[in-house]
Amino acid sequence: MKRIPVLLLSLFCLQAMAQKNKPNINFDARFKGLDTAINHALKTWHAAGVAVAVVYKDKVIYAQGFGKRDVAGNLPVTPNTLFAIGSCSKAFTATLIGKLQQDGKLDIDKPVNTVLPALKFYNDAMNNSITLRDMMSHRTGLPRHDVSWYYFPTTSRDSMLQRIKFQEPVAAVRQIWNYNNFMFMAQGVVAEKLSGKTWEENIKEKFFGPLDMKTANTTIEELEKSKEPATGYEVYHDSVIRKMTYYHINAMAPAGAINSSVTDMANWVITWINNGKFKGKEIIPANYYTQAISSQMVVSAGLPTKKNPDVYFANYGFGWFLDSYKGHYRVEHGGHIDGFSASTSFFPADSIGIVVLSNQNQSNVPSIVRNLISDRLLNNKYFDWNGDAKKAYDKAKADAKKAEKTEVKTTKSFPATHAITDYAGVYSNGGYGTIRAFVVKDSLFAATPNKTFWMRHKTYDTYNLFENSKSAAIDTSSENLTVQFQLNVTGDVESLSTQLESGLKPIVFTKGLEEKAIIAADIQKYIGDYQLSGIVAKVYVKNGKTLYAFVPGQPEYELVPVDKDKFGIKVLSGYFLKFELDAAGKVTHLLFIQPNGNYKAEKK
Repeated sequence: MKRIPVLLLSLFCLQAMAQKNKPNINFDARFKGLDTAINHALKTWHAAGVAVAVVYKDKVIYAQGFGKRDVAGNLPVTPNTLFAIGSCSKAFTATLIGKLQQDGKLDIDKPVNTVLPALKFYNDAMNNSITLRDMMSHRTGLPRHDVSWYYFPTTSRDSMLQRIKFQEPVAAVRQIWNYNNFMFMAQGVVAEKLSGKTWEENIKEKFFGPLDMKTANTTIEELEKSKEPATGYEVYHDSVIRKMTYYHINAMAPAGAINSSVTDMANWVITWINNGKFKGKEIIPANYYTQAISSQMVVSAGLPTKKNPDVYFANYGFGWFLDSYKGHYRVEHGGHIDGFSASTSFFPADSIGIVVLSNQNQSNVPSIVRNLISDRLLNNKYFDWNGDAKKAYDKAKADAKKAEKTEVKTTKSFPATHAITDYAGVYSNGGYGTIRAFVVKDSLFAATPNKTFWMRHKTYDTYNLFENSKSAAIDTSSENLTVQFQLNVTGDVESLSTQLESGLKPIVFTKGLEEKAIIAADIQKYIGDYQLSGIVAKVYVKNGKTLYAFVPGQPEYELVPVDKDKFGIKVLSGYFLKFELDAAGKVTHLLFIQPNGNYKAEKK
């Protein structure tokens, strides 16, 4: 007898469950009092607003907005208000890969470098084995490395792709589940290379158009120009609703850049509930659809507990989390980006889908509202999800305060080993980017491409970093990064390190040469031959503007101006050339500053 493939069998089982457990829903009765419950959640968490859409089979049965999309403007949230949906975008990106496989343009079970040679990983074992299936289900062994894209953004996906080869894994391929945004960015690049269109163009052509998602878009610029954009907010000091700046995801867009309303997202969920079809037309390939909502990797044990006795598993498909919710198979994904939180979910065996979008940063509201609605539609016993979450939040806060009071201070504060000007400079890491440390008056600061931090001395060469926002005072009570400067054998600052990923050693940023401006006419005075212990070192100009030095028996060295009459050797850390001038401004000597000592040469 011919065996039925496991994935196809899973689909049959889901369909059978749908027939057996199909709810007989009186929607009016189930939604009674829901508005009050949602408004109560907004008040509890000091959230600005939230929008909700519920679908059953192929229809929207509930769509409502609550609170404000713009607090200062007193503008209400409606079902057509646009929110950033963050990582709820991942299912769209993974589905692009599914469509490319259907078209025969790739095989998700072959090493990804067969279709994207530019993608290199940390070691050969990863290069030779990581597939698109691994990337789509977060099982590459790479941790998040999110600081790389969040604090060091770029508009170039190819540039972001190059960082991956410097990012260290924490486990072997397929050993553990580890969420990673870079792998979804890379999927977007695969789609771009094979289709000849940008990720943004693909999303609009393959999904927004066919699904009548009329207002959905993929950039902050489009969000700002839309008719009903939501402003993002955070809760400051537990009760103040404070506006946040939109975050431009740029190159990382395939991992989380979509902006949408619950009205538009309802069509996306309807498609998933209806086996990948919308209004009778296939949008999601049938084979891919089945795999996407089937377990590809175990996220955690997902074992029943006394509090949650009906939890049976916690797995991941392709851009979707999979779990059991009170005996019902649930497919879900959350999303978070500055000022916004989201939840997209559906129950394939019950033909029910729920979309909750909020303009609050790292908010509990979407999951609370999702569960409240789920219980009503699935006819479950009432549970106070809002109260339970608030109780857990208050306990965690109280425990943190208690720990802070009882914490024994074990680290004494000693003076820094260097003047703060010595820490200034440019520090780089291939997997992340460049940090610029600089001094303003008597304070040390650090800057990435999109953030500035005040550096408060802790002890010796260690500093705590606190975000220095233009719109608010520096909050030293919030969590912060700690960086430690390292010295070379001569005692000069050569790098800084900071713990950015648990399970890995601190990430090291190496100090480079911060080039100072110099006019071409001034370079000419340094040109000449310099006598040193019978050896003649030559200093000369190439390309009319760049100074070089040559010592017999050594390579030609490009020099970089770093201070007045001082140059660094571009390819050698800790090596400098300092020109000495007489009272008339004429060069008399050249001092070679090296880790093993300083050597003076006389100009001939």
